[in-house]
Amino acid sequence: MFTNEENTILVQAAAIIESKMRTASALSSADLARAACVNRLVHKEHEVFAILMLDSQHRLIEFVELFRGSIDSASVYPREVVKSVLEYNAASVIFAHNHPSGIAEPSQADRRITERVSQALALIDVNVLDHFVIGVGETVSFAERGWL
Repeated sequence: MFTNEENTILVQAAAIIESKMRTASALSSADLARAACVNRLVHKEHEVFAILMLDSQHRLIEFVELFRGSIDSASVYPREVVKSVLEYNAASVIFAHNHPSGIAEPSQADRRITERVSQALALIDVNVLDHFVIGVGETVSFAERGWL
């Protein structure tokens, strides 16, 4: 979908955005988080489920690509999400995954796994702030749709 040069530019843009997120006093803009996720994931030819690990002040700890799938799905395991969140000592998280088809509309499976993982994280007092589903030219926010 993207040329090698375009992929390189997207990776560089993601690094710049993440750098800004790390130096900001807090992640004050959903648009900044969205941009980081889009630039990291939109060019992937397989589905990737990622987590922005945030501290108690909503500062970026780490952007973690946790699961990699095929061209139309990725298996997400709540146990592994909880382990990773604890490893980074995150207080809150933002999920993101791409749809290599380019269509950002979340599936029922996307909604179900978000609910399951959110419930698991609630047990350890970790807030899920959003889940972005990234397509080409469009990103759907679960929070904006009132699903979180």
